[in-house]
Amino acid sequence: MKKSFYFGMLVMLSFSLMSTTCSNDDDDASPNDNSQQIAQIQSTATSGLWIITSYVDSGQDETNDFSGYQFTFGSDGILTADNSSNIVTGTWSVTDDSNSNDDSGSSSDIDFNIFFSVPDTSVFEDLNDDWDIVSHTDTTISLIDISGGNGGTDTLLFEKN
Repeated sequence: MKKSFYFGMLVMLSFSLMSTTCSNDDDDASPNDNSQQIAQIQSTATSGLWIITSYVDSGQDETNDFSGYQFTFGSDGILTADNSSNIVTGTWSVTDDSNSNDDSGSSSDIDFNIFFSVPDTSVFEDLNDDWDIVSHTDTTISLIDISGGNGGTDTLLFEKN
């Protein structure tokens, strides 16, 4: 009787161990593979001229700082802001950043990175960040950044011109 009890326990333990070590074929795909979405965002951004229709810096509307500027997101990573009398150049990229500590809590771990090499006093310095993408369509790119230092929230909206 004891032998059958121990044998039964051994069989149950074996099945328990086997069920925890089995894998599902669906696990081969990375759950955070954002490459298609990144390519789509890059394609959208490079397809035309854009304007900033809203820029709110920690609750203060600073949209007018960029009035008259048209933004071009080059396929080579060059970002150009041009108001016909002044041209400011920088870089941009869209990256997968699942380790970002400033994510807004969205399910997407995609960052829209903007960098202008300008003095701290330039309004374009305010755009320098690894923005989280809130949403995007063929005609809009909506971004957000939650500051790690003061907890302020910045929002930025580009619309196709």
